[in-house]
Amino acid sequence: MPTKNTYCRLSNTMLTLCPGSLILLAMLLLSLTANAAQITVLDSDGLPLKDAVIEVYYDAETSPPEQENIYQRNAAFHPKVLTVPTGSYVAFPNQDTTRHHVYSFSPAKTFDLNLYLQETPPPVHFDQAGVVVLGCNIHDHMQAFIVVSDAPYAATTGAEGMLALPTLPPGQHRLRIWHPRLDNNQEIWWEGDINNADQLEVRLELNALPPPARNLSPLQQRFRDAS
Repeated sequence: MPTKNTYCRLSNTMLTLCPGSLILLAMLLLSLTANAAQITVLDSDGLPLKDAVIEVYYDAETSPPEQENIYQRNAAFHPKVLTVPTGSYVAFPNQDTTRHHVYSFSPAKTFDLNLYLQETPPPVHFDQAGVVVLGCNIHDHMQAFIVVSDAPYAATTGAEGMLALPTLPPGQHRLRIWHPRLDNNQEIWWEGDINNADQLEVRLELNALPPPARNLSPLQQRFRDAS
């Protein structure tokens, strides 16, 4: 007869884990973590890069379209970089008390949302892969980016510049990395290969010009001068 340390049972529809099973589960999770590929994106000085978009290509269906929002708050876009699968819809709610005029002239998507306040226009359909640069006709300093991806996997790095990938199929896979400050034309990608066990550190040379400075109102300028 098995002992209580070698099996688990269901009691009142709840799973009771025995000590042996807990150990096996912990070992399995550690094994999966150890085998997962991880990418760290840095600048040329070794500082982590937030908002780097990572694409991995392998034999799989592309991700289904999504519905996302980019908010306008405090005269800025949030998030600054959004990654969506091809075919997705993105809306642009205005949470400010001033009107905004959101537009893009990018080849992947050209659109124009004329002046609006609380009445959010219908979502924009992003049906072509590529980088879409967003601006506001009223506030020149406002800038954001939508990366429309046809890769099976695409995601954005956080403040630490790191991204843990899901389990990949065996073999080498095409890898692409983009960042808003990589190049002014927003069409340059770093390219390489990755497998399921790689722990990659990629350093990018940032050649893009800094975004336009935010113009302060007379009241904001008075506060800055007084500080």
